[in-house]
Amino acid sequence: MTTALIADDEPHLAQALQAQLRTLWPELQIVALARNGLEAAERIAALKPDLAFLDIQMPGLTGLEVAQGIEGGSRVVFVTAYDEYAVQAFEQEAVDYVLKPVKAERLQRTLERLRRALAEPQAAAEDSHLLAALQRLLPAAAAAPGRLRWVRASRGELTQQVAVDEVLYFHADDKYTCVQTAAAEYLIRTPIAELAAQLDPAQFWQVHRSTIVNLAHLEGTRRDEASRLFVRIKGRATELPVSRAYVHLFKAM
Repeated sequence: MTTALIADDEPHLAQALQAQLRTLWPELQIVALARNGLEAAERIAALKPDLAFLDIQMPGLTGLEVAQGIEGGSRVVFVTAYDEYAVQAFEQEAVDYVLKPVKAERLQRTLERLRRALAEPQAAAEDSHLLAALQRLLPAAAAAPGRLRWVRASRGELTQQVAVDEVLYFHADDKYTCVQTAAAEYLIRTPIAELAAQLDPAQFWQVHRSTIVNLAHLEGTRRDEASRLFVRIKGRATELPVSRAYVHLFKAM
């Protein structure tokens, strides 16, 4: 029986991946869920799973560092929210790369590759090439972080991953930043200035010192009698004010 370990410091993401694997590969035995890099390294050394699904950014050790320390035949699949960590390197046949949130169709292709890799001894050489590629890309990624793809946001007692593409706008509110989607409002602790540096500037515009809007959901703009500018968001009755410092962004509209 093929065995696997999942390592992710977000327990609900690890459990979600486990559920997907059970559906797509019922015969696969998940032998451990590790909460950080150190625990992952210890469990892999002790259990020697055939497969290890490793988040890249984890406390203690990164997924890359865990993979470097593996002694044995465990195949590694890197799982991350940031596409700069080797999208180019991992679109190959052996060790694979899966982007969060994990899509069932993409995971199915990964499992097909893993089955082939387990059946073909020569695939081990490909693993080392891919790991070397990731090592080359990692320093560059650390120097120039990739664009934010999702945020860990809270709503009441529930904490979940919210894809930034679904966010209508971010708005600073006291100690928190509100994350507004079409379905609900969530809270995060990340300041607006920090968010602005991580979001894609072609898609997200800061329109006020406390507000960032997603242009994909922008319906239009309006000026009032005092010539103050407001933006309208699709499906929302509320208008958001544009401060004087950002009015120039909308001159073409």
